[in-house]
Amino acid sequence: MSDGAFVLVVLVPVVVAVLSAVTASANGVLDARTNGAQLRTGFAVPFQETARLLRQQRRTLPGADSLLWRISSAGIGIAAVLKVLVIPLGGFTFADLPVGVVWFNAMDVLLWALWWLLGWGANSSWSLIGGYRFLSQALAYEIPLMFALTAPAIGAGSLRLLTVQTAQTHVWFVVWMPVAFLVFAASVVAFASWGPFQTALGADITGGVLLELSGIDRLLVTGGRYAVLVAGAGFSVPLFFGGGAGPILPAGVWVVLKTCLVLAGLLTVRRLFPTVRPDRLAEIAWVIVVPLTLLQLAVVAVIVGVNGGAL
Repeated sequence: MSDGAFVLVVLVPVVVAVLSAVTASANGVLDARTNGAQLRTGFAVPFQETARLLRQQRRTLPGADSLLWRISSAGIGIAAVLKVLVIPLGGFTFADLPVGVVWFNAMDVLLWALWWLLGWGANSSWSLIGGYRFLSQALAYEIPLMFALTAPAIGAGSLRLLTVQTAQTHVWFVVWMPVAFLVFAASVVAFASWGPFQTALGADITGGVLLELSGIDRLLVTGGRYAVLVAGAGFSVPLFFGGGAGPILPAGVWVVLKTCLVLAGLLTVRRLFPTVRPDRLAEIAWVIVVPLTLLQLAVVAVIVGVNGGAL
């Protein structure tokens, strides 16, 4: 196996898995602090749950489409890994695509299908309702997300992430594209079915798409949700935070540090906001968020036109 193939097949998934485990442990610690339990107990929860699910037998349902069910269970984490491939670590990237920004959105569209298939494949009413909830929710934020991704591309004059990163030499895009960043961050949380956007896993439908999952399948979906958060946080670094720019430390280290800071914010969202109903979310998105993102695009276009490029 060549060095490049080894990196793609082995190293990238391992890095994503490690960061996902760290994120899960951090979330466990925050839960323990909220519940008044010992912090080390919360830290160990992801590892204990992993061991339990690995020992648990897979559930099989009559009439279930097992192939689609298994593909969707594993696919969420795979989509996250595919997102990470185009994230620059300073001047290096695993896959330097000229349309790297579009690649991220393409993987989000793949997640649409995977979450819905997760609900459909189980042949269970509550799971199917959870899958349809994800679709109805995604309709609310997909258009704002595409506009949000367009803003950095306009600022840099390119869809290539290395170029977008380089365009922030003087001022990070998050400074003059705050609306685009907030919409992007909210969409990352939503595609992970996290925090206020976890209606597909709602308690009112007894867990929704997770209801019938057990064993390795449930572990893959749970880990995949954290991987989506990690990939989204990592992708925000070259888009809005100057990539690996920073003093003293190597560029790759700065990318990881900035990713961890964004992840801390995403984990906090779960504890700050209540779950939003899909119909209410659609109303907010189309009446408020879409006009704001269009205004953000107009501001970026004017600044780029006046300056002949980014700030």
